[in-house]
Amino acid sequence: MSASVSFTTQAQFARIATPGQPFAFDSGSVMDDLTLAYETYGTLNARKNNAILLFHALSGTQHAAGYCESVPGTSQRWTDDCKHGWWDLFIGPGKALDTDKFFIICANYLGGCYGTSGPTSINPATGNPYGPDFPQVTSADVVRSQVRLLDQLGINKLHAVLGNSIGGLLTLNLATMFPERVHLVISCASGLRTTVLSRLTVFEQVLAIENDPHFQGGNYDESKAPELGLALARMISHKTFVHLDAIERRARGEVQQRNNALGWYQLSHNVESYMLHQGRKFVKRFDANTYLRICNLWLRYDPLRAAGVETTEQLFAISAAAGHKWLVFSIDSDFCFYPEEQAELVRALETSQVPVMHITTHSDKGHDSFLLEPELYTPHLAYTLMQADASLPPIEEREEATEFGM
Repeated sequence: MSASVSFTTQAQFARIATPGQPFAFDSGSVMDDLTLAYETYGTLNARKNNAILLFHALSGTQHAAGYCESVPGTSQRWTDDCKHGWWDLFIGPGKALDTDKFFIICANYLGGCYGTSGPTSINPATGNPYGPDFPQVTSADVVRSQVRLLDQLGINKLHAVLGNSIGGLLTLNLATMFPERVHLVISCASGLRTTVLSRLTVFEQVLAIENDPHFQGGNYDESKAPELGLALARMISHKTFVHLDAIERRARGEVQQRNNALGWYQLSHNVESYMLHQGRKFVKRFDANTYLRICNLWLRYDPLRAAGVETTEQLFAISAAAGHKWLVFSIDSDFCFYPEEQAELVRALETSQVPVMHITTHSDKGHDSFLLEPELYTPHLAYTLMQADASLPPIEEREEATEFGM
């Protein structure tokens, strides 16, 4: 455990579907036994109006801050890469998401593999993992499932919802599906739709997994998982997350030929070694069926359908009518969600007269900047979170707060 980690955490589990309250997926499937794994940080105040819901990125977890040694039901996937919170630089006392003021909630997505019900969960009807039988999951499904978690926590209205990368897509869903449940919407390095380029890149990842001979239509055993396909999918995505100059810097060193999983071709450059290492490392902590669920979520993203409207103007009219305020971050070196995508989102908000602040951060780290450089985001996050709602109670009211476990 790193000496820099100030606290430890453990996953909590909420049963969000029961025989008395089944969950209906967009696909038409209905399940009556679903669980969300989540973590919380800080204290929920007496008025329960200081909560921030945090949506993670594509392969993220519920573990956003602190140190978590293990999570029940994750098999061997809870590797060292998972044990340190993925947004630890941003969450804690005095940080961007100040736990002395706010109560932060982060849940693993429905269909996930870190304690939330998904393809790796045991199907009680068969005694085996659901595998390909677990339903398709849409972004709207994820949002509805997490609103059920908010209901269980007694939170009627969020102070803010915040999402990075594809998590930003979910913030738009929540703001327009449940406009009365949030005041401030923060979208970082995201957009309002799936672009053609994103669609092609994500579809390539689907093909990489589907064409692995071990995939077998999703009916694989963990001992013979489609590791090559999943590793290739990660390599395809990784080059959009990290700026190419940063990849070159990180890849400095000798070419590693050992066990390169290739036949005729011999690795010839340290960048090749680096990318192969990233793919191999990823397969140790993630499940291929879960990865496909999240790719499917991205490919089928449709905020208009989820909100029950036909045009973008109608979509953002919902946000305007609810009195939302927005903060949108762009990263000038982003190759995953290009700055033009945030500009499109901001234009749509401004056209509907929704108050929005648009910040462009200048970084040489690409899409991953939002994970690595708190100094670029913290001043704007901290200021906006504190100014967004004058009804937020003063700090001294924390003494009357309701406690939830870290």
